[in-house]
Amino acid sequence: MKFTKLESGKSVNNQEITAFRNEIDSDRYIYLMAGVHGDEIEGVHCLKELYSWLKEQSEEAIDLPLVVIPIVNVDGIQAGTRVNANGVDLNRNLPTASWDPNFEQDKYNPGKAPLSEPENQYLDKLFKEYPPAFILSIHSWKPIINYNGDCKDVAELLAKHNEYPIADDIGYPTPGSLGTYGSIDLKAPVLTFECPTVDTGITVEEVWQENEKGFKAILEEPILKRFL
Repeated sequence: MKFTKLESGKSVNNQEITAFRNEIDSDRYIYLMAGVHGDEIEGVHCLKELYSWLKEQSEEAIDLPLVVIPIVNVDGIQAGTRVNANGVDLNRNLPTASWDPNFEQDKYNPGKAPLSEPENQYLDKLFKEYPPAFILSIHSWKPIINYNGDCKDVAELLAKHNEYPIADDIGYPTPGSLGTYGSIDLKAPVLTFECPTVDTGITVEEVWQENEKGFKAILEEPILKRFL
């Protein structure tokens, strides 16, 4: 499968944010993304491996219009920080009705205004140019498959392969998050996939091996076609 590099974005520190799409045209696209939080290397590794696999497949085998964003928070990845170079949590900075300027912990800093950060401005530009039908955002925290919107069936398919718990609520408010923005404002269900973290003794490669079959299954099976 051939992917084309889209117009890049720029981070706070003027680093390039890359995105790619395959050659299947559509009114709406399946998004695969990682690295929203810079200290979540496990998800970044999983998407790197998944993207490499996708490039080896035929368009007939994976008949889905795809947009891949390997790393959203490139400055955070370089610094090893959850937040971007402005100290903002990109997953609290999106323009939802629930966005709230107040925060108790620095790691949840939502920024001075919704979409104040160049990383999210770029993400939103992509959403406007290539409207999402479904978004898979790979994070790492503790093993859990969090779904927003009508995509419980996708979560259940993934859980068959890794036995992670499924939840439509992770137990605390997430104002300005992609889960809310995608599912409510963009009408695109969002699956926030939380990998286990390396500080539990697992390696990034073991995280990938634990989830490889599930990630491939949702792309090979027809389950995502209903969103298009």
